[in-house]
Amino acid sequence: MFLPSKKETKYLYFILMEDLPVNDRVFPAGNIALIAEPDYLKEMQTEPQAPGRKLKFHLVEADVHLALEVDSLHQLSQQEAGLLHAVSPSARRFSLYLEKEMLENARQIHLLDLVTVDYKSKSLPGIVRYIGSICDMPKLSGTFFGIELQVEGEAEDQNDGTFGEQQYFHCKKGCGIFVPFNKVTRGWSFGEEGQCTSAGGVKTSDGRVDRPVNTGDRVVVCVEEEMKGGTVMGFMDGGSAVLVNLESDQVNGEEPKVPLRVPLHSVIKENTLLPAGSIRRSTSRESQVSGDGGWLHEGLNRDLVENGGSRSDRYLGVKSVVQIDVGKGQWMTGVIQWMGHLPTMTGEIAGVELDEDKGFSDGTWQGHRFFQCAAKRGIFVRAASCQPDTRFQSLAITLDDPERTTNRESCVVPVILPPPRNEEAVRILQGRMRGIQGHCNSCYMDSALFSLFSCTLVLDSMLHKSTNHQFGHIQRILREEIVNPLRRDGFVDCKKVMNLRKELTQCGYCAGFTTEEKDPEEFLNVIMQHVLGLEPLLKLKSAGQKEQECYCHQIFIDKDDDLIVPTVQQLVEHSFHSNHLKLAEVPSCFIIQMPRFGKNYKMFEKIIPSLELDITDLLCDSPRECCLCGELAAQECEECFKDKLFSKTGLKQYCDTCWCQVHSHSSRRSHQPMKLKCPDEFARTGKTVVPRERMQLFAVLCIETSHYVSFIKYGPEDHQWMFFDSMSDRHGGEGGYNIPTVTLCPEVSKYVKSSVQLIKEHPRDMEGVAKRQLCDAYMYLYENPRMAVYK
Repeated sequence: MFLPSKKETKYLYFILMEDLPVNDRVFPAGNIALIAEPDYLKEMQTEPQAPGRKLKFHLVEADVHLALEVDSLHQLSQQEAGLLHAVSPSARRFSLYLEKEMLENARQIHLLDLVTVDYKSKSLPGIVRYIGSICDMPKLSGTFFGIELQVEGEAEDQNDGTFGEQQYFHCKKGCGIFVPFNKVTRGWSFGEEGQCTSAGGVKTSDGRVDRPVNTGDRVVVCVEEEMKGGTVMGFMDGGSAVLVNLESDQVNGEEPKVPLRVPLHSVIKENTLLPAGSIRRSTSRESQVSGDGGWLHEGLNRDLVENGGSRSDRYLGVKSVVQIDVGKGQWMTGVIQWMGHLPTMTGEIAGVELDEDKGFSDGTWQGHRFFQCAAKRGIFVRAASCQPDTRFQSLAITLDDPERTTNRESCVVPVILPPPRNEEAVRILQGRMRGIQGHCNSCYMDSALFSLFSCTLVLDSMLHKSTNHQFGHIQRILREEIVNPLRRDGFVDCKKVMNLRKELTQCGYCAGFTTEEKDPEEFLNVIMQHVLGLEPLLKLKSAGQKEQECYCHQIFIDKDDDLIVPTVQQLVEHSFHSNHLKLAEVPSCFIIQMPRFGKNYKMFEKIIPSLELDITDLLCDSPRECCLCGELAAQECEECFKDKLFSKTGLKQYCDTCWCQVHSHSSRRSHQPMKLKCPDEFARTGKTVVPRERMQLFAVLCIETSHYVSFIKYGPEDHQWMFFDSMSDRHGGEGGYNIPTVTLCPEVSKYVKSSVQLIKEHPRDMEGVAKRQLCDAYMYLYENPRMAVYK
């Protein structure tokens, strides 16, 4: 007798889209929830459209079963759920889900793909050997990538493809690592348009493989201390590397052509080395005399221009750290040791000492020494093939004056790029000559742009929304000359910002953008409202007044002796209370100007940043909870807000029972209640727990002695802060230029967490640059990640 096999239960997967408070515990947005598919379909068939509909889900991370509102969840595919479940904490998982692009890219990664692994701020090359679970869970296991790294000993937790005594793939011991999808990127490097490439090439849209060299190309390669030339005949898989089948040239008329098989990364296109048509094969006698491995420049002799000779007006010179484009995303790096002109040849030649043994000289050419370096480290290339090494953002050198460094110029980037976060943000943005370069009173604009676009996408609608054709070129400058280069390369030169300033001045809405010092809110109002026609960020209601719309909220409050070192939460609540304001809807971005008068006077010596801004009680016609018992509130009391008996923070609203108890005291009997309106939909559900609406701090603009700087939150952790100054240093006098700098400042979290310490501590005793955020805050910027997806 055969028993039928038990059918395996199929599950549906969801992600929690908002924080879920349950008793004294909060389950954060980003938790993965699952439910058996038959149960879900059965329940949804009864009343699929019922508002506030709840079903019992299993929260995987917390391993609890809870009744959740279906509307608070977004459905995931099983593949998406597995990839996301491997990422922690929940805030990071939720952020990756909202950004979409990284998750979508991960779905395109397959076995044997060449990838880059982000590990402890390093980018390591590797090959995908395994994709799947590394722990056996009954309903949902996280999907990890097993990578065979192409470098050894970079991580303490590397292995041979083993995890938990289970062998998932085989590789050399010390070369294996398991990582979640947000640590993996396809390809080993990036081409000019930000396209992932690798030693083996990359597939183009039509399915072909695009490599640095192709069949039929003329190339040179260093073999056994000698530089050989040849023709590419084909490619083959060499395991961890792609091999090139090369038909080498004849050394002289008597020798046959010799077939070679060499790694792809070791070949260089022949026309990259020197100007087109200038390379010819030397005789064996010439090779013995010159020691150049048989490669000569046509017309060369010892009557060459020495180092320091006549040069073209370029931005590179001797000692510049450079990278050399050898074709289709492949680079060699090194230092220029000689520059000059060669007889009968046009253009300038650079003698470069390479970082690796990929050259064909020790600094000599035809027996004449131009510079000193190790064998196979020297190469002579067209100066036009060199550019500053972006790994170090080196300052190039003026050819007219070798002692003086000159300015860099950033690229125009037409491709759409997401903002970098976490370790990627540090890698791209941190350092000198990073960020947006200041020039001629531009710090107000530099700091505002860096704050709005460097590490968040909350206002990316400014970059892509349809706008008046008259101002389309301004939107393009903002997107392709400022935001995209900042996100890809970490640097924007002052010329690009000046282009934007000139265009804004010509619009006629505000004069002096190119020369005068402005305030950030003036710039934001012009570009958001008048130029791009962006929908107002804030919609405010006041009793008996018409609904107001604005882009920034200025804090106006009366002097209060009880507020010595206030939080941003306190200031916003006092401002709304004093001016009888409410938010008509939840904003995606909330820009708040601190109470200051002019550039010198500020109302508070120190302000404590609120990493989260709770706006629940600031919303008009929204459910509110009683400030005493937590039940649904029915009445608000404006006069209780400043009653010293209660807490110094928080608006005061009560349920009917608590209202009677609080106002039975003789000092409060005269207080007038203001009836609260609760949405009918919420009332019908019978809920008693009021959901909180919170916004996340992502940037702070500060001003000291007329100079604006900014602090940016580049990740979900409290310590993930960076500080940007577009004019932190300067090179040269009047004819010099400013050096923008981005530095990490984790010390900010120390003071945010300890408000008592902040009240007592003198600014001069504070660590690092944290005191500038706490003492000189001008504008706080908050975002609602949930709303940013829709607005």
